Amino acid sequence: MKRKTADYKQMGKQRSGIYLLVILVFGIASCVSTKPHSSGNLIIKEQGAFSAGGTVVKSEGEFDALKPWNVQQGGQTRHGDHADVFYQIPENAKRYSMVFLHGYGQSRRSWQTTADGREGFADIFLRKGYGVYLVDQPGRGDAGQTTKPGQITATPDDQTWFTQFRIGLYPSFNEGVQFPKDEKSLDQFYRMMTPNTGNVDESTIVNAMSAVFDRTGDGILFTHSAGGSPGWKTAIQNSRVKAIVAIEPGGFTFPEGEVPEGNRGGKGVPLNEFLKLTKIPIVVYYGDYIPKEETNAASLNFWRNVLATARQWAKVVNAHGGDATIVHLPEIGIRGNTHFIMSDLNNGQIADQLSKWLQQKGLDK
Repeated sequence: MKRKTADYKQMGKQRSGIYLLVILVFGIASCVSTKPHSSGNLIIKEQGAFSAGGTVVKSEGEFDALKPWNVQQGGQTRHGDHADVFYQIPENAKRYSMVFLHGYGQSRRSWQTTADGREGFADIFLRKGYGVYLVDQPGRGDAGQTTKPGQITATPDDQTWFTQFRIGLYPSFNEGVQFPKDEKSLDQFYRMMTPNTGNVDESTIVNAMSAVFDRTGDGILFTHSAGGSPGWKTAIQNSRVKAIVAIEPGGFTFPEGEVPEGNRGGKGVPLNEFLKLTKIPIVVYYGDYIPKEETNAASLNFWRNVLATARQWAKVVNAHGGDATIVHLPEIGIRGNTHFIMSDLNNGQIADQLSKWLQQKGLDK
């Protein structure tokens, strides 16, 4: 009997060893399978989420707490028009954090990942030691609660964005495009589109973004596309914005009397306000497939005009003593980028280029 018991114990040890080996093998296999999408472990000292800015409205009448929840009543408040922020802070974080604002039809996810599941700019720069704050602007994503109603349509428009964002002229991909061409990635890209849940004007976004910087402290503002225009005004409103990295902004803030025709950034601002943009370093990136001459494709002419305005704007900023740089990637030998430079296949290369600029401006300490 004792011998059988000893045999069972030995068999148990052997089985435990086998189980451990199986777990180890599967663990190694798991690491191998995910390696192309990451660069090792990330050590996060702190992470969390918060709302910033916003307004509170109150309906007329009195609220009766005894009535059922689904009975419409007056005397109630509604908190809305705020930004929603998710943040991560690494160990030994650099002095300046990075605050990321998305573009039209997007949410903070456009900075978090890519269509094919690789790391986005947020994780890339988190690994470089920067704290990152990812914003959903008022009326978008997790900041969907607004105080002014809007109508969400369900009109099919995927092909419009494929074309407008310069992936190609649908259904054809641009030659040499830095965008994954498999169906799964394209499906994921389309599913990143995010509707507005209310009528939110630019000043509401600017106020919310300024409130974000009140919470984060001094930092570097990243904007994309339609986020560019409120980004300039956020820097004017809040001195905690110490630099701006703008990815293909669609509009610009000019001083009064110097606004060019066709600028999508609204009316000019008083010169004393505009001069605040001359106190910080700014770099603006544009990708590929922007023609030098007019074409028969409205989407390409749109970006041609935007790039021309960007160059004119930088001249105005620098003429007033500023430090604005326009980088058209094909002109420095980097080709194939779409409107989503920060999540294209070569986003690591773009991040390295940007890191050099950050170092030159003393923003990497």
